[in-house]
Amino acid sequence: MLESIVNFLHGTGIAQLFSTPDWWQTLIMFAIGGVLVYLAIAKGFEPLLLLPIAIGMILTNLPGAGLFHLDFFISDGSETDYYIMKYGAEAFKAMCDSEGHILLSAVIKEAVSNGGLLDLLYLGVKLGIYPCLIFIGIGAMTDFTPLISNPKSLLIGAGAQLGVFVAFFLALASGFFSPQEAASIGIIGGADGPTAILVTKTLAPSLLGAIAIAAYSYMALIPMIQPPFMKLFTTEKERKIKMTALRPVSQVEKIIFPIVVTAVVGLIVPDALALVGCLMFGNLLNVCGVCDRLSKTAQNEMMNIVTIFLGLTVGATASAANFLSIKTLLIIGCGLAAFCVSTMGGLATAKIMNFFSGGTINPLIGSAGVSAVPMAARVSQKVGQKYDPSNFLLMHAMGPNVAGVIGSAVAAGVFLSWNW
Repeated sequence: MLESIVNFLHGTGIAQLFSTPDWWQTLIMFAIGGVLVYLAIAKGFEPLLLLPIAIGMILTNLPGAGLFHLDFFISDGSETDYYIMKYGAEAFKAMCDSEGHILLSAVIKEAVSNGGLLDLLYLGVKLGIYPCLIFIGIGAMTDFTPLISNPKSLLIGAGAQLGVFVAFFLALASGFFSPQEAASIGIIGGADGPTAILVTKTLAPSLLGAIAIAAYSYMALIPMIQPPFMKLFTTEKERKIKMTALRPVSQVEKIIFPIVVTAVVGLIVPDALALVGCLMFGNLLNVCGVCDRLSKTAQNEMMNIVTIFLGLTVGATASAANFLSIKTLLIIGCGLAAFCVSTMGGLATAKIMNFFSGGTINPLIGSAGVSAVPMAARVSQKVGQKYDPSNFLLMHAMGPNVAGVIGSAVAAGVFLSWNW
């Protein structure tokens, strides 16, 4: 009886926590998870994803639970230690392709055979399923009418991707990151969480937790990050420019648009087709007029379920050993730089367009070129009305805003298509 009690006590999470020299790191991760829970619930910072991410972070750091094993999934070479130790060098060679990367079938088998609950759910991230399903839901909820009415908005959305490439070169120049990791950090500047997750799970899975937390945290802080740059890069006269009403868009145009965009992007950047194709499919469900049930399912039930799974599993990658490093601090810094530069890139593009249009474009809509829909467009509206209460920029800002969604997906496709 006494031996059983002793064994039970040794097997508790508390005993396992304090039996390791790095126990303090686990407590720090619990504290970080608690802060994220507070920000999500009390402050309303991206709660639909930040809360599941925080809970996933707490679950994966609970000692002895065995809910998630990042060693199963990392594909940058560091997984060799786990698989060689368990199966031996010869057996490991049989699990790898000609380039020495472990086969996906072996990863799936390991997760199914020996994984915990979050390992099984993480397969949706590893296989690229969750981000694409999220994009179907986003497409079903997004109104592309402002972009169709004013196609020039695409230029602003493209200009707002400047931060992606600036952050990429900053991360690369730091010397702490490989080109693949730098590309994953750069995509934070697209202000699109699912896109950042898809790129990172492919190129740098060990950084997934830090990048996802940085991306969604900065998206939530857009109302605080963007206005100072909007004021700095525009004059009061420009901020008071009133734009003419957008032209009406026909039903035929709404239906043709997602089909054309899918075809064009697929022909130019095939690696972006998974995201853009899903985005446009979701939008087609919404605008075609004959798939209301599917559109509502994509917007509600499917979107909610996938959001829960995505948040929990992304948070699970933030283990203490993986998250508490100088790289995490650099990711946060580069992510902030990416957001700021993307905002400036959109504003600069809108200012240039305003100059050539003879002063008919309010540069404030340029900040909406990041793909945080519709938050960035609402910030443009709010700042514009601060200087002229009768000025309504929301619909004009939605054009660059939805263009930014397409732009970030294309930028992701560019990174994924590079021969690393």
